Amino acid sequence: GGLVQAVLAGSARRSPASLGIMGLLRSEEMKYGLLLLPVQNARLYVDAIGKEANLQFEDMNSKEMRRPYRKYIQRIDEMERIIRFIMEEINRTGGLEIEKNHVSEFLENDEAYKLDPVEAELKDLYQQVVSFKDNNTTLTTERNQAMEEFQVLRRAGELLGQGSASSASSSPDTFEAAANVPLMDDRRAVGCVAGVVLQADEQRLRTQLWRASRGNVFIDFFPIDEMITDPKTGQVVKKSVFVVYFQGSGSSNFYAKVVKVCNASGVNLYKWPSEAAEAKSRLMALETMLREKSRALDAYQDFMKSEMSQLVLPFQGKHYEATGPRQIRNSKIEDWRLFCIKEKSIYTILNQCQGDVLLRINVWYPANEEAGISNLLTSIAAGAGGDKPVLMTDQAAKFSPPTYIRTNEYTEGWQEVINTYGIPKYQEANPALFTVVTFPFIFGMMYGDIGHGTLLLLTGCWLVWKGDSLRFTQPTLFMARYMVLSLGIFATYAGFMYNDFFSVGLQLFESRYEKNPDGSFVVDDALYLNPTYNIENLADSTLPGPYPFGLDPAWHGAGNELLFVNSMKMKLSVLFGVLQMLVGVCLKWSNAFYTKNTIDFVFECVPMMVFMLCFFGWMDVMILYKWVNPISADSSLNGPPSIINSLICMAMGQEDKFPLWHGSVEMAQTLMLATVISVPLMLFPKPFLLLAQHNAEKRKHGDHDQLLDVEVAGSHGGHGHGEEFEFGEVFIHQIIETIEFVLGTVSHTASYLRIWALSLAHQQLSLVFFSKTLSMGLEMPYPSNIIVLYLMFAAWFGVTLGVLLGMDVLECFLHTLRLHWVEFQSKFYKADGQKFEPYRIRKLVEPTGNE
Repeated sequence: GGLVQAVLAGSARRSPASLGIMGLLRSEEMKYGLLLLPVQNARLYVDAIGKEANLQFEDMNSKEMRRPYRKYIQRIDEMERIIRFIMEEINRTGGLEIEKNHVSEFLENDEAYKLDPVEAELKDLYQQVVSFKDNNTTLTTERNQAMEEFQVLRRAGELLGQGSASSASSSPDTFEAAANVPLMDDRRAVGCVAGVVLQADEQRLRTQLWRASRGNVFIDFFPIDEMITDPKTGQVVKKSVFVVYFQGSGSSNFYAKVVKVCNASGVNLYKWPSEAAEAKSRLMALETMLREKSRALDAYQDFMKSEMSQLVLPFQGKHYEATGPRQIRNSKIEDWRLFCIKEKSIYTILNQCQGDVLLRINVWYPANEEAGISNLLTSIAAGAGGDKPVLMTDQAAKFSPPTYIRTNEYTEGWQEVINTYGIPKYQEANPALFTVVTFPFIFGMMYGDIGHGTLLLLTGCWLVWKGDSLRFTQPTLFMARYMVLSLGIFATYAGFMYNDFFSVGLQLFESRYEKNPDGSFVVDDALYLNPTYNIENLADSTLPGPYPFGLDPAWHGAGNELLFVNSMKMKLSVLFGVLQMLVGVCLKWSNAFYTKNTIDFVFECVPMMVFMLCFFGWMDVMILYKWVNPISADSSLNGPPSIINSLICMAMGQEDKFPLWHGSVEMAQTLMLATVISVPLMLFPKPFLLLAQHNAEKRKHGDHDQLLDVEVAGSHGGHGHGEEFEFGEVFIHQIIETIEFVLGTVSHTASYLRIWALSLAHQQLSLVFFSKTLSMGLEMPYPSNIIVLYLMFAAWFGVTLGVLLGMDVLECFLHTLRLHWVEFQSKFYKADGQKFEPYRIRKLVEPTGNE
């Protein structure tokens, strides 16, 4: 019940202003008009149209590139840049979350925002944030410098203090005392340069100093345990203290060379103390400075968080207060972002208009919404005052109308499948009407399994249940949720038809084969089971009928199971394949009827139907006849024929010695004759009739060449207004079309055998996974089977999810997609239309999943 309600109510949710009847087979009738808007209220009218109407605007300034409202676009671009900057700062601050995805609430209350006030507030806020950020950068830089100098002095204090202690504890005349004399002693003429470098640049600095000094320096690195924040990027980096030792004093040329290399490497240099006391005194001063800088930075972070927290709260205004305090709304910064998107789209539309005092723009709109659009403009004009807008209808269009097919939440996904191949031509037969049913049905024939289908069905139910939460976070899953549900329903149904539950047969009804008291099947001397039903379908038989629904469970495990099931699925694939192609030819008939194209109907549609029915339709009749008629019971016949051999005899004109019934061979020969005759009827008459029609038009309109009408010329290769009629090109095109249909129909019929192939692969994979996992555990003795079953179930479920519910679903989906795009749609579908793209603010502000 919920699914049916969603299907019926989805259209209203998708397009609140659309009151017409949904176009199922063909797109909506479209009208071309001229919209006149008074310039003083033009923005207000475009805003209302974007919310409550379906109008596609045509750019009137595309050639002149006149954009009178470009300054507004530039202002909004700057506002969007500021918003992105502020959002980055909010995310960097941490602990704050921007509330999003409340589009309906924003559209209901977007009148609370005006361009000038929002722009002024954003600029003020931007200046404040930039000023705060600059101050923070300065504070962070000073704190980092103090931290780095502190680390350098602490290391210097350790080295200097260690050297002094060692000197004091040893006799001045001993070797140990002489060896422990600090290297920094001026008497030794050894200088040093100290600083801080990134740990990632340690090796580069070492190499540069070694090369510059020709190996006459010694450099030592001491990692800093504390993390240091880069003031430019805000990222945490790791640094090390380095000390460069070299021969010479601080005023030597060698010292200048070392400093020059360090400065070129981008490191921070700090003064090295001359003694431990100096290092200790400077350390105490730096500790005080670090505490002050840290307190200032913490105060800045608290201030920025308090300021940014105001932006993540919902906007409080008179329009919002009326909606009630419990309504969840977007954050203020998010509302500003959506407002900029909406305003930018409005001024983009206004840029496409011509005129100064009265704006003019051509529009496409559904014919059945004309009254609603006029009422909308009238109501807006009554509230705004001033001149009223005018919609001038029935204007002459230069191009073919766009295609507008109404969809709801259920059909939207299937229509998108068709649109991915190509947009239907204006009021051309829409394949999506049939794809809604045939796509999941053929998928079910490939994927049929009760267990796997149920898992897919449960996935679809979960997606439908969680639809509202997926609408903005996962738009693709939201659109496909009913598709997955339909695929699961049909896969489960086909699984019951195949009587396959994770490769195990279910006895839903009493088997129609005789059983022993212990439950095993009775086997005769020839190893055949004994049927208990009427296998010859005799009307006067007292025996019961066959298994009520699906495949008899007795076939599971039989020696000829694969042979029987393969034959059944192969024939079912061909039956439904030919049926779907016949539906495609019928849709070609409907297109010819709708466009009143007699030539196409008589010399394309009729021969195509004759070709399909007389050969492939006859093949389907043979399959069905063999299923329901016991040919072996008629002693006058030679037994049941091979369908392939019979078709070969029919095509080659040979005598079929195994007729279906008396007279079937003669009937097959007559049908083959009609099949052969239909080919030249598709090939020759149409080009000559189009030539005669073209010559008649030339004589009717004098000595200048008259071009064919779009509808007539478009049916033979796209010749329309602006193209001259070329008989040779038309004839070659007709040859290609005929060959493509004749040969394509044969290959397409064989292509439907992929249904059988995919179903066989799915069933065999399921059987292998089950037999190699769960069956092995079930065959083991107690109690080891408990542990093994536990482990084997995990392995079986994992491979089922990965292969059968992952790759196999995708494989079956893609093969079904090919059958619809190529085998079905090639019979009638041109897919050369233009999609109707009305101006809708909701569609622009809704998340697409790429943000």
